[in-house]
Amino acid sequence: MGFREHAAAVRRIVGIVLAVLLIGGVAVAVVAGRDSQDPGTATKTVRGVIGSEKAEFFADPEVVKALAAKGLTVKTETSGSWDMEHLPLADYDFAFPSAKAPADGLRKKSTIQGAPPRPFYSPLVVVAHRGAAEVLAGNGLATLGGKSSGTLRMGPYLDAAKADRTWQQLKGATAHAELGGTVFITSTDPVASSSGALYLAAASYVADGGKVATDDAAVARTAPLMKKLIAVQGAQQTNSDAPFRDFISGVGNPLVLVYESQVASLLLQKQDVGDLVVLYPDTTVSSDHTLVPLTTEGRRLGELLGTDRRLRELAVRHGFRPQGAAAEFVSATAPHTAYLNQKLTGVRQAPVPTSAVLHAMAQRARS
Repeated sequence: MGFREHAAAVRRIVGIVLAVLLIGGVAVAVVAGRDSQDPGTATKTVRGVIGSEKAEFFADPEVVKALAAKGLTVKTETSGSWDMEHLPLADYDFAFPSAKAPADGLRKKSTIQGAPPRPFYSPLVVVAHRGAAEVLAGNGLATLGGKSSGTLRMGPYLDAAKADRTWQQLKGATAHAELGGTVFITSTDPVASSSGALYLAAASYVADGGKVATDDAAVARTAPLMKKLIAVQGAQQTNSDAPFRDFISGVGNPLVLVYESQVASLLLQKQDVGDLVVLYPDTTVSSDHTLVPLTTEGRRLGELLGTDRRLRELAVRHGFRPQGAAAEFVSATAPHTAYLNQKLTGVRQAPVPTSAVLHAMAQRARS
């Protein structure tokens, strides 16, 4: 072999050796990188089923970031609160209905001990277009505190429902071409959704002289009126998000039952709410959003939502009232008192029947 051939062979051998060493070095670097990964950046995926009114909260990039900082990645699916009982809960770490009553039923399917966290709540309100609100006020069914807020008088409203009163029978309604047919509030399906069931809870409480339903006899006393409140609506949605979006877009019924949080969220995000008027029923129900943990990871999430300052701040941004932190909601919504009754002045909270009684009430109303 000549000198040139020998030198070329040496170069080839050196190149092969260097390539092997380089590949080995890369492999070592990858393994080392894995071993040295900051454990604080890893997150545990937690899966849950939630009411639709909380979907935007969990999808908020700031909420995702705040949860990741605590080591959690939350994946959610939406469902009507009562419908959650029929889901394969073994697939989830938590269930997050919109009220305590459906949560009580879900707790029976959980092995996690302790009271479920209730990180935030929201009273039920009725949104109305300004023309409708003014007609209600002119006929004694509501009082207005300004252009964009007021009180729905539940007693007179239920009397109107019993009598099947129409908008045409109310003075001043003829000036509003959009007002026609029976006067009623659009709610969600009480068999599937907690807001619809809670509407019945408040209405039955008022209709029965301020008594909370405790048995079949109490349910029977108000059943005809409850059935009327539901039957007049026709087809109902199973979640509160759809009818609220319809209302904001200018279609559907002029009176819609929603969570205060849905209105507050739009206001805090500085979105246009048009001629919306918020009517707080003088007797209503506050919906305690109750997280039922199905695993230890689910419980940790529930506790964080109630105790972590950043997550509470973000809950307020989405219109929710944090439990035990009224000042946070009052401060954040200060620019929007034309719409929101921050301290719920003049609003009576109706007790909610047990899960079993509320179920029976909803079934009777739909039968």
